[in-house]
Amino acid sequence: PAHYRSHASGIECIQITEHLGFCRGNAIKYIWRAGEREAKTIEDLRKAVWYLEREIARLEKPIPYRLVKPGRALSSPP
Repeated sequence: PAHYRSHASGIECIQITEHLGFCRGNAIKYIWRAGEREAKTIEDLRKAVWYLEREIARLEKPIPYRLVKPGRALSSPP
């Protein structure tokens, strides 16, 4: 859509967001297009905040499982 290609630099939104995680990329996407669809500017900014809050929550909580058994190196076979 045009609202993702409208930046004066000529860069498309996806060229930036594909290098970020899901939540951060979506936050940037909604900030990028905020104001391009006049009737939805506030909605887009609220969506960006929602994704940022979700990313913060993800970073604040510990992983509830172990990726590797204690005493084993990552390269060890199972």
